[in-house]
This record gives sequence, structure tokens and C-alpha cells, in this order.
Amino acid sequence: MASSASLLPLAIFFFFFCFLLPNSLDAAGFSIDLIHRDSPRSPFYNPSDTLSDRMSRAIRRSNSRIDYFHSTISTTSTDISSKVLPNGGNYLMTISLGTPPVQILAIADTGSDLIWTQCSPCESCYDQDAPLFDPTNSSTYVDLSCNSNHCSALPKRSCNSDNTCQYSYGYGDQSFTIGALASETLGLSTSGSGTGSSVEFPKVAFGCGHKNGGTFNSHEAGLVGLGGGPLSLISQLSSSVDGKFAYCLVSLDENKASSRMDFGDSAVVSGNGVVSTPLISRQGSETFFFLTLEKITVGTDSISLPQAAQGNIIIDSGTTLTHLPTSVYQQLLSALKNSINLQPVQDPSQIGLELCYESITGSNIPELKFGFDGAEVVLGAVNTFIQVDQNVACAAFKATESQSIFGNIAQQNFKIGYDLQNMKVAFQPTDCANQ
Repeated sequence: MASSASLLPLAIFFFFFCFLLPNSLDAAGFSIDLIHRDSPRSPFYNPSDTLSDRMSRAIRRSNSRIDYFHSTISTTSTDISSKVLPNGGNYLMTISLGTPPVQILAIADTGSDLIWTQCSPCESCYDQDAPLFDPTNSSTYVDLSCNSNHCSALPKRSCNSDNTCQYSYGYGDQSFTIGALASETLGLSTSGSGTGSSVEFPKVAFGCGHKNGGTFNSHEAGLVGLGGGPLSLISQLSSSVDGKFAYCLVSLDENKASSRMDFGDSAVVSGNGVVSTPLISRQGSETFFFLTLEKITVGTDSISLPQAAQGNIIIDSGTTLTHLPTSVYQQLLSALKNSINLQPVQDPSQIGLELCYESITGSNIPELKFGFDGAEVVLGAVNTFIQVDQNVACAAFKATESQSIFGNIAQQNFKIGYDLQNMKVAFQPTDCANQ
């Protein structure tokens, strides 16, 4: 959800990892696993799906997301607060709520802010695999009042007779959640600890949904907002982690290793190959994370962005492809064609990708550089082409007449660190599967 807060968002992702929370760690620096929704570790994984099936779904989500971003950014800040895209992201996330802790598997939505889960008693809920969260079983659950700052941050709210805050969110696909705004202890399992270690954060605001419905799946018990408004997980943890977080996304064909998200000291990006670029805040669109893209270089060909205004591209881990202005996209495809000494073929998956090759290898693909303000990010073959079937790979770009987005294919195998205090994002080439 967008809000009037000035804090910039994380435009990212989703993570899933089953855990218990018996211990507590210093929140100054820790890491968690991120699991792609089509990964073998995801409950959505179907082993009978082909590579083309999985890529088709990812690109359909990507297309829906670009439409959502365009409608959101082109409306007023009041209107956009009630628009989110629950099925638009590529990652799932497991958190715990309450004392004792209860595991919640949720959609991780980089296009909204509110954290919510289905709660008991439920007036009307969609079917879910896990038991509903029962606030009466938690010693740390507290309903928030209508006078609280978190209640004031809601785009649509009401007050009960006892002055407790009620929220109501409507989604672009007609899904909805209605319930009580409350605070609770939220826990995150740490990555690679092997001992069930965890970090816990008290008094995190979340929605306890007593009336929920629409297109949600039974695997999902709610949604975690990862945007930039005051109700998002990122914003609520910001003071505990000094406004620093990072992620490292493995390639889509990686089946053994997980992507990872870092917080606090663990999110500092330093060492060889680090480049950084300013974060740009756009009034009325605080949920989204903007950078300034100045040019793209293919070999010796340089493509300048028309009217490269500050904050002309969103960086978003929930979008698969990189979406570029039509004129830039056409020049990019032309430059790639001229640099690749192979005959293009049709996209066999019919998912709308325009430049495809059979049996293309990394040695055939030219160096591609995205020139952000103050940072040249060099993309490898894994960032430039995606495998759509066993023999054919296509360029992972798409034209848009609306909002440009730097998607998650382009971000694979980089540690990308966000520093909200100093308003910058850093890139470092990294083998994310072996970090």
C-alpha cells in the first residue's frame, strides 16, 4: 500500500522457510532464506510443469504487475492506497506471529504495505491449509486504537464502539481483507543457522483479518507488505536494522540453493566490484523504489534514455522481465541482433518474447551494461536471456508505454543492498548460490 510516508520501499520479493522460534538473536545483522514460488521448496511447485509452463506463469505475473504499477502511479496518492496486487510477486514468505509463535505462510507483496493474516473467529474466510491465527491464544496480541499512528496510516479505516481500529483493503482482482488492526510479536528464522535460531520483533502492526476472500490460495494464510509505507514490514523493522537490507537472488534454474535476504550489518555491501546509485523518492508513490537509468550499452553501442528524469525506473524483485520504453527496447533488441551471430527463431512458448535463439551460449551474448546514475551495472548472460524451453532462450526484456521496471532476471547473481538512511542502493556481482 502506498502512503504519505517519506520512507522509501523495498521493491522486492517473497521468501518461504519452515521454522520454529525458540531463541532470539541480535537484530543488528541476520539473514533469511528467500524461496521462489516456482522452486522445488515452494508449496506451489508442480514437478510435472515444464520450464515453459513456469516461465509463462512468471511472465504473466510480470505483465500484470506493469499494468498495476502504471495504474497506481498515474492516480492520486489517496486512490492508490487501496490498490494492491496480491498475486503479482514471485516469492513467498514465512513469518511467525504471537506468543507462543504461530507460523504464517504468506504472499510477499512488494506493491503494498500491510501485513495481515486470517484470524479466528472468522466471519467469512477462504480455505487455507494451516489453522487460522487465534489472537486469544497469544499473550502479546493487542488491538490498536483509532488514535494510534498506525491506524492513521491506513488508507481506509473505521472505529469500533470501543475505539479499536478496523481496516479494509480491496485488491485489484476483487480480493479483499477486512479486520482489526493490532500489534504482535513477529519472528523471522535465520538462514543457515541450523539450530532454529530466530530474531523476534515486538509490537509489529498487522491486520487480523476476520473477513477475507477472492483469489487467494489455500497454501497462503495472508500477505506481507514489503513496500515503503509505515505499515510495511521493511518500514517497521527499519529502526532495528539501521535502515539496511539486501538480497541475493539465485538464477531461476537453480534447484539446490536458496536466495537470501540480509538485514542490518549483514546487508552492508562492500568489497570488490561494488557500485552504488541514489534512491529517488517520488511524492505519492512511496511504496515503490525508484532509480535513475541514464543509458544502456551493448558492446560499443550506447542507447540513451529519452528524457532521463530522476527516478525513471522502478527496481522490483516481484517483476520477472525488465520493462523499458518502447524506443529504448527496440534499439536494445536491434543492438543485440547485430551483436549475436545467430539466426533468431520464434518464441516456442508463445509468451510474447520477441528475440529468441536456439542453442545460444554465453559466449554468443555481448556484454550488456545498465548505466544508472553513478553506477554501471554489467549484466551477464543469465541476466539477459531466459530459457523458455530446453533449446530456446529469449531476451528478458519487454516494451512498455508506461512505467519502466528493472526486473528480477536482471538482478540475479548480484548482492543488492538498500540503505534507506543514506538513500542509495549498491550492486555487487555475487554467486548467490554459493554465498
